[in-house]
Amino acid sequence: MGHKEDLLEGAKRCLLEKGYGRTTARDIVAASGTNLASIGYHYGSKDALLQQAFLALTEEWGQQVGPAGSGEEKRELPADPYQRFHAVWEQVIAAAGPSRPVWKLQTEIVTRLDDDEKLRDAIKEPQREGRLGMAEGFLGIDPEADPEKARVAGLLCQALATGVMIQWMVDPETAPSAEDLTEGLKVLMGERD
Repeated sequence: MGHKEDLLEGAKRCLLEKGYGRTTARDIVAASGTNLASIGYHYGSKDALLQQAFLALTEEWGQQVGPAGSGEEKRELPADPYQRFHAVWEQVIAAAGPSRPVWKLQTEIVTRLDDDEKLRDAIKEPQREGRLGMAEGFLGIDPEADPEKARVAGLLCQALATGVMIQWMVDPETAPSAEDLTEGLKVLMGERD
């Protein structure tokens, strides 16, 4: 790896260990084995590097939990919508513990958005792309073939993922299981009394 990649990996480690607000340029340099000048040369600023590292972490999370997989690892999802929903959320919830640092970081980022317009602008488009990625990765909906279906399904997946992970962070003992979410969906759809 070159300095640019080393910096990105170092910044990702720092974000997961220290968070966005407490990570310094010196922390990144120490974690990456590079030098301070490399940050400016490759990314322009520490904040730009941290934004890229944050986006890379969230993309990696999506690739890890997406039950449909991608490329050669693509898995067939169940045809029944409730079974598919259950399979998706079983996978996401199974990753709740290991992905806790990523969700902790995401909650910190959200609290900074009102005061950091550059950060907010930096994550807007990747958030939109992430929704489409969730629709494809979680539900097997091709955003190019059916963009509106992918958009609305992605919005729902993103809202559920955020809510579910927050509940897991607060109280894992009472947080929803895939079965709870599936049964709740059936109640909403009027298929269960």
